[in-house]
Amino acid sequence: MTTAATPVIRQAEPADIDELVRLRAYLLDGEEDDSAALPYTAATPEARAAWRAGYRAWLAKALSDDADVCVAVAPGPGRLSACAIAVIDQRPPSPAYPSGRVVWMQSLVTDPRDRGKGLGTAVIDGLFDWALARGADVAVMQSAEGAVEYHRRAGWLPTGEGLYHQPVTTQRKG
Repeated sequence: MTTAATPVIRQAEPADIDELVRLRAYLLDGEEDDSAALPYTAATPEARAAWRAGYRAWLAKALSDDADVCVAVAPGPGRLSACAIAVIDQRPPSPAYPSGRVVWMQSLVTDPRDRGKGLGTAVIDGLFDWALARGADVAVMQSAEGAVEYHRRAGWLPTGEGLYHQPVTTQRKG
């Protein structure tokens, strides 16, 4: 009987930035003039260039000196196969998180060529290990609609709270 090898997961390093941008593009690059796009997808070349430049700058800083950020990756043949980000946020303590340390996990993406191999689960498991070592009480995962069942099968529980999005501008509604 053969069993699948446990994927090797490691923390990203600055040399991975190009690959991290490539993977995250699967989540953020929308189609041009896509009226059904999520509010955080880029539907124009200018929007794509802007998020990529901002993400590169964020990664350069986060991968070098931010103890409360972890980007976990699954290396593949000559490229990265999967990645996810965890950011520990200091919140006011509550019964659910007495220390106030909440880890937000996001941007879970697996290269389409590598899906179905358990890499997404392995990357998230690596982030849980990292968060536990840093004293986080609870993890929160933002999920796209198409990944809800994946997260439920992995043990994530819906909070019953909606996640809302509104740009921070002087033209705010409300």
